[in-house]
Amino acid sequence: MRVAIVGQGYVGAALALGAKKAGHEVTGIEINQNRIDELKTIGYPVTSDYSKVANAEIVVLAVPTPLDKNREPDLSFLKSACNSLKPQLKEATLIINESTSYPGTLRNFIAPILGTTHLYASAPERVDPGNSKWDISNTPRIVGALTEAASEKALAFYRSMTKEVIPVSSPEVAEAAKLFENTFRQVNIALVNEFAQIANALNLPTHETLEAANSKPYGFMKFLPSIGVGGHCIPVDPSYLSFKAAEVGIDAKFINLANQVNLGMPEYVTRRINEEHGVAGKTIQIAGIAYKPNTSDTRESPAITLMALLKGNGAQVSWHDNHVKELESQRSEPLSKVDIGIICTAHDGVDYSVWKNSDTLVIDVSTTNNLGWPKYL
Repeated sequence: MRVAIVGQGYVGAALALGAKKAGHEVTGIEINQNRIDELKTIGYPVTSDYSKVANAEIVVLAVPTPLDKNREPDLSFLKSACNSLKPQLKEATLIINESTSYPGTLRNFIAPILGTTHLYASAPERVDPGNSKWDISNTPRIVGALTEAASEKALAFYRSMTKEVIPVSSPEVAEAAKLFENTFRQVNIALVNEFAQIANALNLPTHETLEAANSKPYGFMKFLPSIGVGGHCIPVDPSYLSFKAAEVGIDAKFINLANQVNLGMPEYVTRRINEEHGVAGKTIQIAGIAYKPNTSDTRESPAITLMALLKGNGAQVSWHDNHVKELESQRSEPLSKVDIGIICTAHDGVDYSVWKNSDTLVIDVSTTNNLGWPKYL
């Protein structure tokens, strides 16, 4: 099949590579010239020219769906992509939305822009950057469509490259399932972050307690405390669900409270460090500002919020990240002897010897357990 994939971030690029490997003719559409330059040798054409979708049988939308300044859904990228696509599409093109959004987005937002002559399906992305075990080929996918014809064509497309593809009764089911997957994680991360605060106040070892609870062979799933959540999914998707709930008169109490707890973790960590060790005038270095290990993605990273808070309390703050070279005109610096070193994200391959061999106070707020320092949360 001739496939055009709009959006060539890590989701769109991963899908494009999977589709190409399955034998499809793939074209990537991307408006960011720097990203186009990065993908010059990826193995399929990537262009900003929307006219290249004219001959596509399938067009997949894989564009960002972030939150706006009020932490409400921002579908401006999706709207822009649809408006650019509309004059280029031939009749009866299958349009698949992989961009995460609230239930009703395909039916009530995308389809009205692009028109009724096309086929429509929703297959929310399931890509986990840096995960060597789960990829496009073996991660189960769910597909919901507006018509039987759209469903059959979308299922055939995903089954050509994915071992398990699960049809659901509507696009809204697929959209809601994606949101609930990450809301489940957000709520449980918030719960363990709140527990870490309680355990600290009670002078209990958090991780020993969690390991003890984890010995139960049923009815328990271990989550680990951290300075919060980052990336495009967990800090964002629950807010899409909460937004849609509010539209139908439901106050999503658990979701809103989980957001509040996780967003507040950098402030909690800053306050603790300041109370226990003092911050003003101290040299502090952050190890790992990406939101998860072994990636360069800094979207919604709580480490960035932590840095701003520490600076606001009078600290001299630098950072080191072997996956992120520059952020907001500040560059990654080699780990050095400082008053306080804070491990936020534990990438592989980082040499902490300069901290180990000096009197640097090391505070580990990552979710990694094997670095040798006591866990702070």
